[in-house]
Amino acid sequence: MADMQNDDAFTQAMAITRAQAGVRSMTAQEILAYAREVAAGIRGLQGSSACGAGGAVEPACNPKDAVRETCVVCLECGAKFKMLTKRHLAEHGLTPAEYKAKWGLKKSVSLACKSLQRMRRQKMQDMQLWTRRKSAQPEPDAE
Repeated sequence: MADMQNDDAFTQAMAITRAQAGVRSMTAQEILAYAREVAAGIRGLQGSSACGAGGAVEPACNPKDAVRETCVVCLECGAKFKMLTKRHLAEHGLTPAEYKAKWGLKKSVSLACKSLQRMRRQKMQDMQLWTRRKSAQPEPDAE
């Protein structure tokens, strides 16, 4: 079974390397190194599930750098999202609070990318819901 997985990983790695070499010029050394790296990555994914409930011992990247401009990196599996949802974290057997505690993030840290945070903040400022709420409340009657 392991040989079959390794052959499959090698075949997939060669297809990916061939496609990459067709897009840009690569030396023979670069092609070999790239094929080995891709094959090792595929074997690693075949050995363990990419988003399993087991969780990784080490984070996929530095926890301080997980929230980026255009994406958020899941520290459990390394997947990139615009926002880490409860549903995705549930696949790892974690709640957002447990995830933040596990990786040493502050409770107030948003699990959305910076561009999404900025867009939402601007939208809320444009809507000015706090002014609508004040004007919609009836004044108390003085009896």
